[in-house]
Amino acid sequence: MRPAGAPVRCETTLGGVAGAPWVVGGGCGIAGRSGQGTPATYRYIGAEAKAIEGGWESLGDLGWADADGYLYISDRRTDMILAGGSNIYPAEVEAAIEAHPAVQSVVVVGLPHEELGQSIHALVQADGLTTEELIAFLGDRLVRYKIPRSVEFVSEPLRDDAGKVRRGQLRDEAIARLASV
Repeated sequence: MRPAGAPVRCETTLGGVAGAPWVVGGGCGIAGRSGQGTPATYRYIGAEAKAIEGGWESLGDLGWADADGYLYISDRRTDMILAGGSNIYPAEVEAAIEAHPAVQSVVVVGLPHEELGQSIHALVQADGLTTEELIAFLGDRLVRYKIPRSVEFVSEPLRDDAGKVRRGQLRDEAIARLASV
């Protein structure tokens, strides 16, 4: 994973607590604000930032910092899957799936589940891979509750022309397809 960079002419905090120190190697919420009397040196494109006490703003990104102060963005809080009381971050599951040599692209979403709240569903673009092979591959890489309960192989690209994942749209489409079966 490559860092997003280090803060320049602004303040950044991890953990969602104003003035809290960076959490080196941990994973928590990221918030930023311009320095006192300094206009914003950043802008958000395609999303509305949430105002937090103390002049902080956040898009709900989660991440961590290394010992040199470089920020790594790992996921987004709204993408988190809550399955059976466990928090599951799609980026972790996607990284494990992408480690398979036949996988070209993957997006993991949470689908409604009557007993668990949500279940993990993987949309996978791959050549010549079966669900059974993928699940067996993941058995050595993920704890059991993070292994997708359903896998859907797709032929269309999972990212838009800008390389972005439209996770909400893909989730809604998956729910509609599964409801029609």
